[in-house]
Formats: sequence, structure tokens, C-alpha cells
Amino acid sequence: MRFLPCWGVLSLLAFIPQSTLASVLAIDYGSDFMKASLMKPGVPFDVLLNKDSKRKIQSTVSWKKTDRLFGQDAFNLASRFPSDSFSSVKYLQAAPFESEAVSYYTKISTADIIPTLRGTVALKQSDGTEWSTEELIAMQFAYVKQLAEAVGNEKVRDVIVTVPPYYSQFERDAVVDAIEISGLRTLALINDGTAVAVNYAMTRSFPTPEYHIIYDAGASSIRATIVSFSTSTDAKTGVAGTSIAVAGVGYDRTVGGTELDRRLREIFIEIFDGKHKKNIREDKRGMAKLWKETQRVKAILSANAEATAMVESLAWDIDFRAKVTRATFEAACEDLKPVYAQPIHDALHNAGLTIGEISSVILTGGSSRTPMIQASVKAAVGGDKIALNVNADEAAVLGAALHGAGLSRQFKTKNIKVSDISAHDIQASYLAASTASTSRPRTITSLVFPAGSKVGTKKILTFKRKEDFIISLDYKNAVAPGFPTRMFEAEITGVEEAIGNLTERGAVDPVVKATLTLSESGFVSITDAIAFGEIKDESIAGKLKGFFGGSSGSPDTATEPAEHTPPRDTETTSSSSSSAASPSPSVAEKKPAPVENTISLNVSTGFTTIAPMTVEEKRASRSRLRALDAEESAKNRKEEARNTFEAYLYRLRDLLDDEDKQTPFKKCSQQPERQAIADKLDESFAWLHDRGDLAETSQFLDKRMSLETLEWPIIHRYTEIEAFPQALNNSQMWNWSTRLFLTEARQNLTKEAAEDLPSKWTKEELDGLEKTLREHESWLSEWVEKQKSVKPHEDPVIETTEMKARAKVLETHLHKLWKRKVPKRKPKPTTTTAEAKATEAAEEVVEEGQVEDEYRQIPLEEQGHDEL
Repeated sequence: MRFLPCWGVLSLLAFIPQSTLASVLAIDYGSDFMKASLMKPGVPFDVLLNKDSKRKIQSTVSWKKTDRLFGQDAFNLASRFPSDSFSSVKYLQAAPFESEAVSYYTKISTADIIPTLRGTVALKQSDGTEWSTEELIAMQFAYVKQLAEAVGNEKVRDVIVTVPPYYSQFERDAVVDAIEISGLRTLALINDGTAVAVNYAMTRSFPTPEYHIIYDAGASSIRATIVSFSTSTDAKTGVAGTSIAVAGVGYDRTVGGTELDRRLREIFIEIFDGKHKKNIREDKRGMAKLWKETQRVKAILSANAEATAMVESLAWDIDFRAKVTRATFEAACEDLKPVYAQPIHDALHNAGLTIGEISSVILTGGSSRTPMIQASVKAAVGGDKIALNVNADEAAVLGAALHGAGLSRQFKTKNIKVSDISAHDIQASYLAASTASTSRPRTITSLVFPAGSKVGTKKILTFKRKEDFIISLDYKNAVAPGFPTRMFEAEITGVEEAIGNLTERGAVDPVVKATLTLSESGFVSITDAIAFGEIKDESIAGKLKGFFGGSSGSPDTATEPAEHTPPRDTETTSSSSSSAASPSPSVAEKKPAPVENTISLNVSTGFTTIAPMTVEEKRASRSRLRALDAEESAKNRKEEARNTFEAYLYRLRDLLDDEDKQTPFKKCSQQPERQAIADKLDESFAWLHDRGDLAETSQFLDKRMSLETLEWPIIHRYTEIEAFPQALNNSQMWNWSTRLFLTEARQNLTKEAAEDLPSKWTKEELDGLEKTLREHESWLSEWVEKQKSVKPHEDPVIETTEMKARAKVLETHLHKLWKRKVPKRKPKPTTTTAEAKATEAAEEVVEEGQVEDEYRQIPLEEQGHDEL
């Protein structure tokens, strides 16, 4: 994985052929805001702007009747359409309907929620339309995709999305499902703290190893990521680069900017209810208005000691006005102060470090600007360690974009190697093989990937089994209240037949090996399973080999590095796949086992708790969103056609009603023409008033075309009058240029003929050019005189297009001769050898005076270039 400093990305990309490049979109999706960046040659490396030129986009989607809106426009609609505005949907990603996350969401949102068939959450509009959480987030991703395609002028496919490091497999599946529904393809998921670390290392070097804490205070949670930065050398290229290794993480999913907003709103609710003796919670619009005002007041309190909240007609036509101080606000959040710094302590504990070994604490995230959070962090780590040297809002998305560019293998980037870790203990459990028919089933549990395990690794589990069995993958502890621990179950089948075949081949104590993978994006999967048995070679050579260097068998577990693998297949809730891969060797094995020693087994994955969306479900959701997009596109085209048609009608009416008779429209039109346009205009206005709301796009275009047909002769006359002087000047210019060329060319031709020199042209060619010139001059003179008598309201007798075409003929003929090169002079014929010898003999007996006389008689061209 390699990256570039932001100042050098575009210069290096310029040398890569455009046809081989692909765009990479990065999205930092937050509960309140999302940021995006596009990596593409020719596009400045920066944060994408939305249609309002904002660098961060509100994570909201809303409906105004049948109109769908995004960003700030969507957020502003909440006060008018609270049941059709959906914000902070990130809280609901893969959340079970009975979980605490869903319960908390109902406290901050006015949206109506319902359970899905998968046990997760869907949201319902006021008209009864239901949308799953994945579909709503996919709409926002698709909106960002449109912005990126508008900037890059090409289709965007690959995307990398930031996620919190504590995200479980369920939540990561939900993110990937949303990506696929939006029409994008998952390049990778990256933990947001790691993305900030990449951005931090982008323009820095680390001659000595350093530890830094990335403290990310977002809207939904607070995360602390301890990262080590050091200099490393690529083993293949020998190029020095930067190594980034995550050493530990800490987090709290219950606090963040949203919780501060909720508590500040509670203060306003108590003020309103106490003053007016009404329960504002019963009014959804009032609660939505108060939520919006709360966010504004919180931002003011970050820089001021007090602020005033004002909401006109908050509820029941009552205006709300209240003053709140920062001290009051902080008192309401007093119990949260110890929590703000706890993720730092947890991260230090997980990394086995002390605060003294930390170089700095880098603050990022929008809520890191809150004074009470900053004070808590300073008290925990010391004010001298606080660093504000990254963009709190944009560092994550820019770091993710560079990480994605390195993964795409299409960009030449700075050499930065990233090593991340998982945040949860992951264990495998299975039933032990029964030793007797009456024995009770016994479950064996093995910690496969403990918290802190490096992502991008594999583990091989070895089982002494003779029949099919099931492996369950679980979190040791619940990742969040209400979330299940069971991720999935994998049934390994074909064991009995495979073990029997290996036994027949002479294998001793054959076993089953299953490969478990923790991918770079944090997904756990069982990639393959095989039956393996060591077959002894009974020959003398085989016995000697076994005596001196034979293998003693495989351990129960082995660890290997894993490549960046995509998320696991979710085609069905009980998908089946058969692996044909060779077994991965254990740590003790130096050479791969022979092919005869392994037999591939079938692995079928089933989900008993929160299942990811199936391929059919995602396809249905994708079709649903495409239909919505197509409907909106058709509606937009219709609105554009109507607006354009209506503006055209008003423009024509203004031209007709203008009392000035010297306007170009009046001067170039005739009374019957103006009357025909006026009649058609009245008819069009009447139709627009009566049928405009029900008309189709094609009808607007047809109506406009009928009017344009009447207006075209007038426009044509005016454009011809405007273009005629330039066309005439151009034609006359070529006449003059040709005449000048002919004069000089004929003079040169005469001189060259007199001096017996080769010429570019022949007399016939110059005569042909002169003939073309006279024809053009004659035609131009005749028709220009005719055009002079034409009045502005009459059609022209000579078109400027014809003038240009005739001038082009003369221009082409002239250029053909003018660009011709001078032909080379023909070589002088040489004398024969006998003649040369005779000449030499004659010259030897001639006296000096005679030589000079003969020299004077030699033709001029044979005396040398000096005489010429």
C-alpha cells in the first residue's frame, strides 16, 4: 500500500496513460455529515463540493411530496415534513430492532421506524413507503457518486469508505450492502483513525519511530487510535517509505456530538414545557425545529459564554426564545466528562504503552472543537501533547482517498505501508467428536483472532474428524448492547468420503484443515476446508527421508498472512461453495504437501442472527432505486422543458410587444409573419395554462418547435445580416492574397527561366489559379451587388455559407501551390574515364597562358559556386 503527498499526486499521475487509469472515490460517512474525495488524473486532489459548493454534506435524505432532496436542503425540510426526513441513519446500520441503538435513535429523530424481515430497522414515510437503512444510505452514496461523475466527466465505480474501528461484521456488511445497492463497488473499508494517520504521514517523514494518538470525536461516538510511525525500506524495490502500524484502539459508542445535542435540546424542552405548560414532544415539527436550533446554539457556545435560541412558531403558534449559558450546558453534561478521555486510557492499555511514550494527541472530528471535550482530553494527557495539525473535518476522507489510490494499483503513490488491527475477540466453536453413542455433546471453543490481531491474516484450524461438522464464528462479547455474538455458521461437508479416500491411499491419521481469514477490511470468513493426510513412502528412499527429515504432523492452529480479500459472499443466507485450493502449510511445514494428500471439502455458510442482504434482495433494492432515479430524471427533464418553453413564450411576447420599430426583430420580420407568431403565441399560452400540468415532455418540445419554425426565417435574416460583412471581408482577403501571390510567382518564374533554375510552379498551374481567382471575383462582384438591394425584412439572395464555400475553393487552390517545395536541381552528367584521361594529358602540355584562355571558355556553371 503506497501513497502520495497531496502536492505531488497530480504531477505523478500526469505520466500515466489516461486509458489505463481508473477513478477512486473515497467517502467518509458520518452520522451528521459525509465528506467525499475523488482520485482521478486531471482532477485536483481535494474534497468534493456539493451543488451548493459545500465541502461537507449533511447525511440526510428527505422527500417534499414527490421530490427527493439531499444534504442541507433535505435537513431543512425536517421542520416541515418531519416524517419524511431521515437523518443520523448511521445509528441504525445492522442494529437489531430491539437494541439500545434503535431505542436511542427514537430519542433524537422524529422518523417512524419498523422492523424488517431480517430483524433490522426500516423507516417509513408519511405515505407508507418503507425504506431499509441500507437503501437510505445507498441513496446518499449514489448522490455522492453523481457529484463525483460530474467532476470527473466519467463513470465512477470503485469506492473506499471509512468506518469506526469498533464496527462489527454485521455493520460492515451493512455498509458494503449499501455500497452495492448504490451502484458502486467496494474497493476497501478503512478504519477512520487509520485514514487520519495516512493523511498525517502524507507529507511527513519519521527518522525515529513515533507514537501518536488519533483522537476522533464524532457525532455518534468517540474513538482513540494509537498509531506508530516509522521509516521502512521496501524489500523488493529498496525504496524508503513510511510504516504505519495501529497499536491499540479505544472507543465509546454512547457519547459524541449527537448526545450533546440531545442534552441541550432537553434544556430547551424543559424551558418551553415549564413556561407554556405544553408537552412539545407531542409535536413532531416542533421537535424537528428545536433539534435544528440546538445544533446552531451548540456551535455558538463553543466560542461564546452564552447564546440565545429563537424559533418562530415552534408549536401551537408559540414563538420560542431562551437564553442558555455554557456553564448550564456543561452542567447538564457533567457525568460525561470522565467518559471523553476514557477511550485514550483504553487504547493505551490495549497497546501496552504509557502516555509518556506518546508524542502527541491529534484531535480530529467535528466534536473535538467542543470546549468541554478539549478540556477533558487536556486534563488526561497534558496540554503540551494536544496537536491541531490536521483538518478535523477532512483528514479522514483525504487519507482514505490516498489509501484507495494505493490499493487500486493504477496510481503511483508514496510508499506508505499500513498495518491495522481488529477491535474484538473472535472465537470459533464446534462440537467435539463423539467418543461413544451415549456421550453428551461437548462444545469446544477456541479464540481464533483475539482483539488486537492484525488484519490481513489467516489461521488454519486442524480437526480430527471423520464426519461432517459445523464451525460457528462468534464474538466473545457483545459488540454493543442488543447485538448478537454469533456471526455465522459454516458447515463442512464431504468429510467422511474424503477421509475414507485418504485412508485407502495409505494416509495415517487424516485430519480436516479449515482456513479462517481476517481480511484487510475486517471481515472474517472461512475461505476453504480440506482433508489432509500424510502418506508414508515405504520405499528405501522414503524411509531414509522420513528418518532424517520427516514431518511430525500439523499443529492445531497456524497463522499466515492474507491478501486483501473482498467481503464474504452473501448470495443466499445459506450459500455453498467448494474450494479447490491446495492446503496452506503450517508453520512447521517447509514444503507443500503432495496433491494426493489433500481433498477439497464443501463449505456452506449460514446466518442465524443478523444476516447480510442476499444477492436477490440487493438486486431488488437496486432496481427500486434505479426506478426512483429514472422517475426523477424524467420529472427533471419535464420541468426543464416546461421552464424553457415558458421562458421562450415570454421572450417572444416581449419581442412582439416592443413599441420600438427599429429593433432587429421588427426590422427583419414582415407583418404577416409577426401576426402568425402572435396567433400561435396566444394559442400556446392558453394551452400552457389549461394543460401545462398534465402535459408530457414531448408536448412541450413540439409546441416550442412549432413556434421556432415560424421564428426561424426572421432569425435567419438577422444572422445573415450580421455575418455578411465578415464573410465578404474574408472573400476579398483571399482575392487580394491570391492576386499578390500570382504577381510574385510570375516574376520568379520569369527570372528562374532566364537563369535556367528549377521553379516551384509551371505557367499552366499559375494560369489555372488565376482562372479560379477571376471566377471567384466575378461571382462575388455580381452577387454582392444583388445583395445590396435586398431589404432587411427580405430573404437574402446570397448566403454566407455559399460565400465561405467559394472562398474555401480559392483558399485550397492557393495553399496547394504556396506550400510546394522547390524541386532539386538535376545532377550534371559526368564524363567517361577515357575522356578524363585525354583531358589530363592535354592539360600537361598546354602552357600557362593557354590554360587561362581555356578556363575563360568554360561555362559559368562549371567554374564553381563563387562565380554564381
